[in-house]
Amino acid sequence: MHKPDLTAAVDAAIRGRHSVRAFLPTPVPRTTIEHLLDVAARAPSGTNTQPWQVHVLTGAKLRDFTAKLHAAYLDPAQMATQKPEYAYYPLEWRSPFIDRRRKVGWDLYGLLEIGKTDKVRMAQQHARNYLFFDAPVGMIFTIDRVMAQGSWVDYGMFLQSIMVAARGRGLDTCPQAAFIEMPQLIAQELNLPPEQMVVCGMALGHADPHARENTLITEREPAAGFTTYWD
Repeated sequence: MHKPDLTAAVDAAIRGRHSVRAFLPTPVPRTTIEHLLDVAARAPSGTNTQPWQVHVLTGAKLRDFTAKLHAAYLDPAQMATQKPEYAYYPLEWRSPFIDRRRKVGWDLYGLLEIGKTDKVRMAQQHARNYLFFDAPVGMIFTIDRVMAQGSWVDYGMFLQSIMVAARGRGLDTCPQAAFIEMPQLIAQELNLPPEQMVVCGMALGHADPHARENTLITEREPAAGFTTYWD
C-alpha cells in the first residue's frame, strides 16, 4: 500500500503559511474549527499545563464585535481609554530587527499603493485588523495572568499548530498582535473573567486570490544566518 509522503506534506503546510490580509466570505464549518483546535491542542506545554483559552467568533457576534473594535480604533477618545497589558515589540529597536520590520511594512504598502507619508491610508489599513480582514472566523486568545514566560512560549507553539493545521486543510490565517491594543474593550465584549488577559487574535478562512496584499511573501533568513554548530 502506497504511503503518502508525510515529509513533503508537513513541509508544504509550514512553508505555505503566510499572513493573509484579505479573505473571502466563504464560511468555515464549526466542525472544521473544532478539529483544527483539537489538533493544535497536541502542541507541547511545560508539564502539560495547556495554558491556552480560545474565543471563536462567527456570524452575528463576529460582525458586532468587529464593528465595535473598528469604530473604537478610529476614535481617539476611545483609544485613550485602552491600555495594552504587555509589550509585544521591543521598547528599543535595533538592526536587523528594525530593518526587517520596515521592509515588510513598505512592501505591504507598496502593493497597496500607499505612500510613505500617507498616514490616513496607513491607519485605514491597520484598522482592517479589527475586522479580521473580513475573514468569516475570528479568534481571540487569552491566558491566565498567573502563568509565566514559559507558558507564553508554549502558547506560540499552539498558535503555530493552528496555522499549520489550517494550511493542511486549504485554509489560511493571519495571527494578529493588533488586538492587544484594546484589551479592556475586548474583555468587556467577550465577558472575560478578570484573571484572563488577551494574548492576540487570529483571522481564519479562505484567502481572496485576487487581493494584492495576499501576494506578499516575506523573506526569511536562511538557517546558516542564525545557527551555530558545535562539534
